[in-house]
Amino acid sequence: MTADIVHADNPALARHARKTTPAAALAALGIVYGDLGTSPLYTLQAVLTATGGHFSPEAALGSLSLIFWALIITISIKYCLFVMRADNHGEGGILALMSMTGANWSEGRRILIVMGLFGAALIYGDGIITPAISVLSALEGLNVATDVFKPHVVSIAVAILFALFVIQSRGTAQIAKAFGPVMLLWFVVIAALGVAGISRYPAVIAAVDPRYGIALLTGHGWSGIAVLGGVFLAMTGGEAMYADMGHIGRNPIRTSWYGLVLPALLLNYAGQVALYLGDPAMDGNPFFRLAPSWSIYPLVGLATIATIIASQAIITGSFSLTRQAMQLGWFPGVRIRQTSSDEYGQIYVPFVNWTMMVLTVALTVSFGSSDRLAGAYGTAVSTTMLLTTALLYNVMRERWRWPAALALATCGLFLAVDFAFFSANLFKIQEGGWIPLMFGTLVFIVMVSWHFGFEAMRHSHTVLTETPDEFFRRLKQSHVPRVPGTAIFLTRLTTTTPFLIVEHVAQMRALYETAIALTVKFEDIPRVAPHDRIELTKLAEGFWHITVHFGFVQVPDIPAALRQARDRGCPIDLEDAVYFGARDAVVCSKRRRWLVRASLRLFTLMFRNSVRAVDLFNIPSERFVEVGRQIEI
Repeated sequence: MTADIVHADNPALARHARKTTPAAALAALGIVYGDLGTSPLYTLQAVLTATGGHFSPEAALGSLSLIFWALIITISIKYCLFVMRADNHGEGGILALMSMTGANWSEGRRILIVMGLFGAALIYGDGIITPAISVLSALEGLNVATDVFKPHVVSIAVAILFALFVIQSRGTAQIAKAFGPVMLLWFVVIAALGVAGISRYPAVIAAVDPRYGIALLTGHGWSGIAVLGGVFLAMTGGEAMYADMGHIGRNPIRTSWYGLVLPALLLNYAGQVALYLGDPAMDGNPFFRLAPSWSIYPLVGLATIATIIASQAIITGSFSLTRQAMQLGWFPGVRIRQTSSDEYGQIYVPFVNWTMMVLTVALTVSFGSSDRLAGAYGTAVSTTMLLTTALLYNVMRERWRWPAALALATCGLFLAVDFAFFSANLFKIQEGGWIPLMFGTLVFIVMVSWHFGFEAMRHSHTVLTETPDEFFRRLKQSHVPRVPGTAIFLTRLTTTTPFLIVEHVAQMRALYETAIALTVKFEDIPRVAPHDRIELTKLAEGFWHITVHFGFVQVPDIPAALRQARDRGCPIDLEDAVYFGARDAVVCSKRRRWLVRASLRLFTLMFRNSVRAVDLFNIPSERFVEVGRQIEI
């Protein structure tokens, strides 16, 4: 049984923005800002590589100016003030933004669906690089103190990453409580290091003038554009502010950004550039060069922990994205385990976890350094940010009712910045940027093939059904006996009698005394309130149809929902109920065109290996019966 999809918009379920408390602000530091917060470890190194390995004073100030204004325009204004306003009943993320557009695959405007899905798919591409570049850049700080560890940095990084993915199955609820305090210490330390660097060369604050950045872009030809690819690394992780809004709330995320994260990042970047202005021939990682020699080892330890937290955030985000896509009908059913009874976001998805681990470790070994990985990093994120702006324009016009001129002016500025970074990152494709793009494209193909195949299968099911009137008339004419007990038939259909029930009566020549057709629907809102969970309809004596509604971030629990139906008058004996579900063997029709046939064959492969309803919906396995049949699509 795979859950159905409906498009619903219930304003009564809107969640109010949480108030900012010290605890919420601290949680935002640990959950949201790991990736953004650790970007000073590798951003300026990537910029230096783009300039040819030499930083002239003009290039140094120009790069800092670009970083400053990129963080202001894209993160502080675009994401904090505009994108985060586009919350889907408190939830964020590109899939939530896509659902806010109201676009429907079967009703046109597919381009909006494609943009949302491709943007979501690219987040997986970003997810396999973030842990690798973050951990490697932290450990490479050891090379500033000694060359002893240099041959072993990759091995240590692989060991840390392997351990990080292994512990996911045990849940991270307990260690996550320490994330906030650790990141608070991290931001205080990097701010202090930045102040120390600025004190050596205070003239660096001149980079606030945007003319330095403009001069770098216009006066250095293609190399100036290439610098943008390095500058963009300062913004990776910005999309997490929007994606994690449902966990933390809009206000705590904004408060943490403006009050601590942004000042700390700007101070640290300025401090690193100040070192180059004071010593243009300086080599080594400028982040660790800011620190006194006695503090290198403690700083490497703190940086490693901070990058582990950043990696944890992208892994958890991938798990949450998988559940959202699956429950919205865009991803095959995979096994999901709740690792915390208190936090719905604490889940474990084995397939995603081990796939990410294999690819992340492979990237770490094959690239071998953060410098080389920086060439592959950014292409997926820049594309996602560009698509987010395009979807935001649609929300401004249709949901917020903004005039076209105002929406165009606002999104035009964001699109200009996004497109500049997107174009700059295209230069990275041959350096490894094709890896996250290719991985994201594969995930996108999986998403579209699953949805297309699922719709084809649904159409086949509809052909095999009867109307309720026809079914009940045949029951009476055939004098079908009713036997004691309760049968619950899982069905995707809501207006016809499912083929599963029709076939059951034909084979058994009898029907249970209480027969229930049960449909599970995942809405395109994050949560459905308990009082809206159940739709209960009595179709005939002893025959009921129940529709159970869940939000796309909720954990479905069918027995709990059926207890609600029993309390509302449906005579369900849950202790003795038998659940029936179809286990379809799907075959592709030879009458289809070759491209459609290829997509449907991919769907049949995924469908054959997708998780069963007994695992998805918390149905007691000892009372679940699967009925096999063959469906041609």
